[in-house]
Amino acid sequence: MSQLDDKVKEELKIKLKDKGYKLTPQRMAIIEIIYKSQGEHLTAEELYDIVKVPCPEIGLATVYRTIQMLEEIELINKLTLQDGCNRYELNNEDEVHQHHHLICKNCGKVIEVKGDLLDSIEESIEKEYKFKIENHKVKFFGLCEECSEEDLTS
Repeated sequence: MSQLDDKVKEELKIKLKDKGYKLTPQRMAIIEIIYKSQGEHLTAEELYDIVKVPCPEIGLATVYRTIQMLEEIELINKLTLQDGCNRYELNNEDEVHQHHHLICKNCGKVIEVKGDLLDSIEESIEKEYKFKIENHKVKFFGLCEECSEEDLTS
């Protein structure tokens, strides 16, 4: 029982086939979880814990291989945080660049920043250095609202 519409599935099949992959039931289950979990920045282990409920025969190695494959076809992006864990999110094809992230150093919460804050800086860099920027990744580290309030009450 797939949650993705037929158009999205067809696009996935084409992307995978172009790279020599097939859309197996296990891969489909993982992709559906990623789509359902948009904005959650899941680790491979968290993804595994969620996907093994509807797909108990799946192994952690399959999840890791599928994540690697999904990165290769640019369906997902990897976000590496200070805690050493890689987290994954759906690649939003509508964005020119990846969005920015606010990462709480206390609780590990990840907040997505809507909008690209660096357009004018990019233009300046491209002009000055004659360098065509295609993408960037920006992470801001600090304290989220809840941890800031806790810090004030301590």
